[in-house]
Amino acid sequence: MLLLWIAVALVAFWIACIGVLAWQIRSRHMDLWLPTYFSERSRYQPPKPDEEVHIILCICDHFEPKAGQASVDTGRQRVAAWVERYPKQFGQFRDSDGRPPRYTFFFPIEEYEAEYLDALAQLCRAGFAEVEVHLHHDRDTPAGFRDKLLGFKEILVTHHGLLSRNKHTGAVMYGFIHGNWALCNARPDGAECGVDHEIPILLETGCYADFTFPSAPSPTQPPIINRIYYACDREGPRSQDVALPDGTSTENALLIVEGPLLLDWSRGKWGIFPGVENACLQTTQPPTVERLWLWLQARIQVATRPDWFFVKLHAHGGPEDDHQTLLGDPMVRFHEDLAKLARDNPKIHFHYVTAREMVNLIKAAQAGFKGPVADALNWELVSNICAA
Repeated sequence: MLLLWIAVALVAFWIACIGVLAWQIRSRHMDLWLPTYFSERSRYQPPKPDEEVHIILCICDHFEPKAGQASVDTGRQRVAAWVERYPKQFGQFRDSDGRPPRYTFFFPIEEYEAEYLDALAQLCRAGFAEVEVHLHHDRDTPAGFRDKLLGFKEILVTHHGLLSRNKHTGAVMYGFIHGNWALCNARPDGAECGVDHEIPILLETGCYADFTFPSAPSPTQPPIINRIYYACDREGPRSQDVALPDGTSTENALLIVEGPLLLDWSRGKWGIFPGVENACLQTTQPPTVERLWLWLQARIQVATRPDWFFVKLHAHGGPEDDHQTLLGDPMVRFHEDLAKLARDNPKIHFHYVTAREMVNLIKAAQAGFKGPVADALNWELVSNICAA
């Protein structure tokens, strides 16, 4: 009888575990991407000891100085913290090409203040950063979306000398992150966007790539993970959920640059449920070399350059909450550890890049470029700051 009760208890325990696991998966919207994760699990391998590794590291900040309905003055102080502290904290570091850490501020259209962008432009001219486009909008229309993008692009170029140009056509170009992760009306409730067909508008207005994802645990997360791919407009919302097949014409497609998204068993719950590595940098998720190995394991690459590992991270560095991490000791230690890693292993090289430079490297790799990273940083898109 005792054995029967033990067996019943064990069955009940495992049923409860399965129930909790199912609840965790649904509540965190992991059902959107876990099938892909497990079906592609064999490709998520850490670099081999004899493998040449070039870490292409890009931090894309959803930079919102007025987050939390902050006043203009509070926003001014937040921007000043970055402009003043970034060079002091990180100016001493150099990557494998001798360049300092580079940062990309995706600035929200709706939070525009000329003084904020004037200040960030100083940081850009000093060689530490570039500015791209971010937008939060709700129940918008295609015409409204287009007007916002064109208007802000004009302001960034003519008033602040920012963004970039296609060096072959001279067209002004920009990178994009959608506010609230809701690219192409990706939220189930249709809020915080409203426009299903954003991809053709982004292409028309000069967007060279989207950097919104991963968005897990948001319900906007696409089923495609750990990829650099192209997406075309299609009927209904969430066009980014379908990747163009390799070899297909990309003339009317938008480049989607994803950051790593994996299960992390090193910080699981109760030894049963894994954590999720979603490429976010914040106080509860500081950058570490341990996380770096997970980022590399995602193997976000272009097939023609297996030695290039594209690591795109994201942050929300406007509010003060994460300044201690993003501008403080955790980030300093990460840069120190990254340099030590490269010193200790001649197979490992690291390259600080902006979003624009990352896309230039992607385009170069897709074109069959076999040279060093430094020679392809301006492959197709040239910064207006550099050209000034």
